[in-house]
Amino acid sequence: MLSSKQMFDRRRRRNRTDLKKKSAGLPRLAVHRTSRHIYAQLIDDAAGHTLAAASTLDTDFKKSGKTGADSEAASQIGASIAKKALANGVEAVVFDRGGYIFHGRVKALADAAREAGLKF
Repeated sequence: MLSSKQMFDRRRRRNRTDLKKKSAGLPRLAVHRTSRHIYAQLIDDAAGHTLAAASTLDTDFKKSGKTGADSEAASQIGASIAKKALANGVEAVVFDRGGYIFHGRVKALADAAREAGLKF
C-alpha cells in the first residue's frame, strides 16, 4: 500500500506530465499550499527560471495582519501573481495545481488570477 505522500507525488507527476503535453510553451502557474500558507510561482520551464512569485509570506500580505490559511488569502495571492505576470508581459499560462484537488484555496487562487487578467 502506498503512503499518502507517495500518492500525492503520483498525482503531481501525472498532472505535470499532462500539462507539459498541452502547454505549447506557455509558462506554468504552480501552486503550493500548506496548512498555514499558500504560494504561487510563474515558471518558464523552457528557460528553467521563475518569472514571478507571490505568497502569504510576502511583506505586503503580512502588513494586512491576516492569516494565510483561508480562501480570502488565496484570492489575494492569485490577484497578486496575476498583476506580476501581466507586468512581465505574460497573459496566458497553464495552471499547475500539483497534487492538490481543485477546490477551496487552490480554486480561489485560480479564480482570482483569472479575474485579474490571466488566461488559462
